[in-house]
Amino acid sequence: MAIRNIVKIGDDILRKVCRTQLNFDDRLHTVLDDMAETMYRAEGVGLAAPQIGILRRYCVVDVGDGLLELINPVILETDGEQVGEEGCLSIPGEYGMVKRPEKITVRAQDRNGNTFTVTVEGFKARACCHEIDHLDGVLYIDKTEKESR
Repeated sequence: MAIRNIVKIGDDILRKVCRTQLNFDDRLHTVLDDMAETMYRAEGVGLAAPQIGILRRYCVVDVGDGLLELINPVILETDGEQVGEEGCLSIPGEYGMVKRPEKITVRAQDRNGNTFTVTVEGFKARACCHEIDHLDGVLYIDKTEKESR
């Protein structure tokens, strides 16, 4: 595993829509492992492929309850509402208040290409929404209701 460089705001790649991941091979497994290690080292709770310069639809999330890998994720359902502070490893030192669903159901694939559905709520739903937004070139600052710091 290796620590990857995290792309910072201002780099055009953060504003691009990612392509579907088609190959579920050793290369993907290596990148996913590197992303998790990079996220943990940076003390983040999520990291999306474009944040390390890869325009593919996958991300990793861990809010303290174990690593969740989402490949080609699609949010199927949302419920409720929460407003909370968000930051981003690609926008260091800045935070803002963002409205997100309280609960989401996501269909995705695992590192071997198997399709699964997961329902998450609270902070984990927020983190998943944040990372899935990255796959469409959307940053939390686009949704900020007010800047908190």
